[in-house]
Amino acid sequence: MHIPVTFLTWAMAFLPIVVLIILMVTFHWGAAEASAVGVVITVITGFAFYKANLNLVASEMAKGVWDAIIILLIIWAAILLYHVGDEAGAYGVIRDGMQRLLPNELLQVLAMAWVFESFLQGITGFGVPVAVGAPLLMGIGVAPVWAVIMPLICQAWGNTFGTLAAAWDALANFSGLAAGSAMYWKAAFWASLFLWLWDIATGFIICWFYGKGKAVKKGFAAVLILSTIQGGGEFVLSQVNTTLCCFLPSLIALGAIFLLGRMKMYKDPWHLDDSPIMNRKAVTKKAAALPEGMTLVHAFIPYVFLSVVTLVVLLVPPIHNAASAFKIGLSFPKEVTGYGYTTAAVKGYSAFAPLSHASLFLFLSAVVGLVYYKSKGWIKSGGTGRVFSGSIAMTMPSGIAVVGLVIMSKVMGGTGQTIVLAEGISGVLGKAYMALAPFVGLLGTFMTASNMSSNILFGNFQMTSAKLLHVSPALVLAAQTAGASIGAAVSPSKIILGTTTAGILGKEGEVLKKVMVVAIPAALIVGLITLLAGVV
Repeated sequence: MHIPVTFLTWAMAFLPIVVLIILMVTFHWGAAEASAVGVVITVITGFAFYKANLNLVASEMAKGVWDAIIILLIIWAAILLYHVGDEAGAYGVIRDGMQRLLPNELLQVLAMAWVFESFLQGITGFGVPVAVGAPLLMGIGVAPVWAVIMPLICQAWGNTFGTLAAAWDALANFSGLAAGSAMYWKAAFWASLFLWLWDIATGFIICWFYGKGKAVKKGFAAVLILSTIQGGGEFVLSQVNTTLCCFLPSLIALGAIFLLGRMKMYKDPWHLDDSPIMNRKAVTKKAAALPEGMTLVHAFIPYVFLSVVTLVVLLVPPIHNAASAFKIGLSFPKEVTGYGYTTAAVKGYSAFAPLSHASLFLFLSAVVGLVYYKSKGWIKSGGTGRVFSGSIAMTMPSGIAVVGLVIMSKVMGGTGQTIVLAEGISGVLGKAYMALAPFVGLLGTFMTASNMSSNILFGNFQMTSAKLLHVSPALVLAAQTAGASIGAAVSPSKIILGTTTAGILGKEGEVLKKVMVVAIPAALIVGLITLLAGVV
């Protein structure tokens, strides 16, 4: 690559991201409008400062559209699943059932915002916990904005090893980290340790949101127990089996929280009247509309099916191999900028297997729920039409924003702007760069909405940088993927998933502003630990 890494080229590469953040946070623009401006700036910057040609930009934009379509399949399927439950009245039943089994309201919030989201992240990922979690939290009385904020934060710790370690495998593959090597296990050790710390912090953050010091004191024991099971379990299993090290602890934690509800300190009804995140009046209005005869088990049928079908398809080798055999991808030619920065030709770009894709699992779960609820009489005549039309209508606005954000990311990557951003930072800071390694990962997820994509984008760069700086590659790679996990909390595309299913599309800036206050310090702490560990 011959792109000059100067302050000008670095600043121009950073400009679209700065504008995107300012428009969303300061001026409260929606992600759709802000991403459109970001795309325009990125394209202009590519032409004017990175010597991109029209064919290259057009090719990267086409890649962005293709990637966005894959993401939109998940969005639509997740929204469809939401509408099925909403039409049947299942969320009211879930609220009612959670209140009976967990009379402590703080424990209810921890269960639905943290533990259940972690479980979903362990088996599906791809933003599903955020899209599904927001309406579930609203069902137990959480105000819409907070119902989006909490799943964003709570699912982040499971991003690296969740979805059966898809993001971790991508990091290993694209950084040249040999599976089973000493460096592989060392990187897994540090990554899982960073994520365990983030998981602990997540539990206490949710308590603080609910009721500050009083809630932290009340939830202290529950957070320690659950984070030990989730993050601690992942930490231990990461040295044995990275594929299952998030899913299994999350599954155990899901059962453990109901046992916690029987403990002396949590078995009695308890709540804070002045909790800033609760909107109990909205729930009370819907209480009388609960479907007759529906139990908590009935309400969770689609999610039980989702868990079972995901595990069977992903963990049973013959079924997984058969489902993954059929793949769809697009071909793109080799492209070179005026600086000689090359994007290799690819025959099957971003190929995905529709029969083993999360969108299919979600769609099948929605259909199963629709058929089951309809057979029980909980979905009335005309309900099927309302479910499908409502899901399409709700997907359209978020779809526009997702397309814009992904196109912006692809053009930045294809023109060399993304690499210049990272190299400019590492070149100036030297070994002190280790402190910012997680921010590179965070930046990748912020732009692509995917820990896996961030690891693909920056994995090789992080490995190369570590070797050039003569620091531990395992530490830097762990910081990369931990930062990318934390970045899942501030990804605009994932924020859109939540605001869409929560019915507050357009409030992405408000959500981002609140989540950044948590995510940035978390990435900073990971960076400082990385630097100290590297120096020592």
